[in-house]
Amino acid sequence: MAMLRGGLIQMALKAPTDQSPDAIRRAMLDAHRPLIEQAGASGVQVLCFQEVFTQPYFCPSQDTKWYAAAESVPGPTTEEMQAYARKHRMVIVAPVYEADPVAGVYYNTAAVIDADGSYLGKYRKTHIPQVAGFWEKFFFKPGASQWPVFKTRYCKLGVYICYDRHFPEGWRALALNGAEYIVNPSATVAGLSEYLWKLEQPASAAANGCWIGAINRVGRELPWDIGEFYGQSYFVNPRGQIEKAASRDRDELLVHDMDMGLVQEVRNKWQFFRDRRPEVYGRLTATE
Repeated sequence: MAMLRGGLIQMALKAPTDQSPDAIRRAMLDAHRPLIEQAGASGVQVLCFQEVFTQPYFCPSQDTKWYAAAESVPGPTTEEMQAYARKHRMVIVAPVYEADPVAGVYYNTAAVIDADGSYLGKYRKTHIPQVAGFWEKFFFKPGASQWPVFKTRYCKLGVYICYDRHFPEGWRALALNGAEYIVNPSATVAGLSEYLWKLEQPASAAANGCWIGAINRVGRELPWDIGEFYGQSYFVNPRGQIEKAASRDRDELLVHDMDMGLVQEVRNKWQFFRDRRPEVYGRLTATE
C-alpha cells in the first residue's frame, strides 16, 4: 500500500470571546487559510482541523449566544472547504458546531470532504461530557452516526471527536468498519487529561492496527481560562508508536508521511480482530 501524507492543523483562538460568533468564525478562517494553502503546496492528501475549529471551546460557558455559532452541515464552512479540497486534490475533515434546524438540536460534528470536493458525509460526536468546566450537554446532542467509515480517494477514513477518545468501543467499531486512518480532533487542557494524551490514542492505534491523527488546540481562552490547551498534535502508527508531534504552544501545520502498508502488516501479525470473543461481551451493551 502507498504512503499517505497527512496534515493536522492546531491553532489558538484569534478573536476575543466577547465578539460575536460570526466575527470569531471569520477570524479563525482567516488564520487557517494560509495553512490550508501550505498543506496543499506540501502535497498533503488528508487534512484535519481541531474540534469546532471556527470557534472557541465555548462549553465552559452557559451563555446562549453560542447557539449562534452553529451552522448547517453541509453549510458555508463545508462549502469553502470543498473548494480547497478541489483546488488541492486533498481530503479535508472540517469539525464545526452543527445546527439541525428541522429538529431544533445542535451537534459537535465533523464534515468529511473527498479530494474532488464532494461532500461524503459527517460524524457527530457520540460521547458528551457534563462536568464542571465542560458543560457540553448544554450545547451538544449526542450523535448516533453508527461509526461511518468514509472511502476517500486515498484511504478508508474514520473520525472520533475529543471526549470520544476515552471510550475504546468506538475505536474498535471504526476499525471493524474498515478504517485504516482515524482522526481525533480535540480541545483538551492541561491538568485534566494531559497524562492521557499520549497514552490512550497510541494504545487504541495498537489495539486496532490503524493510524491515528490526534489534533489539539493551543493557548488559553478567556474569560473561562479552564486551563492551557497544550497542542502536541501527533501521528501514531499501527504499532502505537508516535512518529511525529507538533509543539505545545504554537499555531502549526504538522505534516507526516504514513506507511499504510503497516495497517495490514500489524493486523496480520496480531490478529486481534480474529481472536475477539464478541459472544461474551454482552455486559458491554446491557442497559441495566
